[in-house]
Amino acid sequence: MRTYQRIEKKYFKAGYKLIAGTDEAGRGPLAGPVVAAAVVFPRKVWIDGINDSKKLSLSERLDLESKIKSKALAYSVQSVNHSTINEINILNASLLAMKKAIESLGVNPDIILVDGTKLFDSQVKAEAIIDGDNKCFSIAAASILAKNHRDRLMLEYADKFPIYNFEKNKGYPTKFHIEAILKYGPCEIHRKKFLTKIYERRIEQDSFKF
Repeated sequence: MRTYQRIEKKYFKAGYKLIAGTDEAGRGPLAGPVVAAAVVFPRKVWIDGINDSKKLSLSERLDLESKIKSKALAYSVQSVNHSTINEINILNASLLAMKKAIESLGVNPDIILVDGTKLFDSQVKAEAIIDGDNKCFSIAAASILAKNHRDRLMLEYADKFPIYNFEKNKGYPTKFHIEAILKYGPCEIHRKKFLTKIYERRIEQDSFKF
């Protein structure tokens, strides 16, 4: 049995026909949106190479993205922007993005498999799968779509805000990115509440410079 299909197979055997997997990308960055995807596959579909997006190269992800989209019964990608993240926190924003992705599928799944430990409100039965992108075929596929979509968004932001090197760091807290924030200040897509500790560390460092 293909390891990544064990979870789906269990639910298919239990009588569920449309199984949606959902995952997010972008919980850790200091800037940009959090993006979630949802994917529903036919029962006997298999795609070689499906894995947690973090374990795949860019070329592998792009190749798999086209295969996922061509073989899925339905898929959806949705985002929640930096402003909403600032308002409701990153966990709630991630759950909201996944909820939006499920609701935008165009089909009504019988069950939702959610990566992580938390669930969003849903009238459809949902199961939280810890480390789901390493265990579950449809969740891993969703992680690939979400990661690729978010990376493309950050490339667009890199053109608009070139001083932060978004094309390389995708908004994550690299040394260059942090130094750019401290030198130039945040731009409009930065998650302001994420920057508190950076400024606190700078104040602590400066307090020892007499």
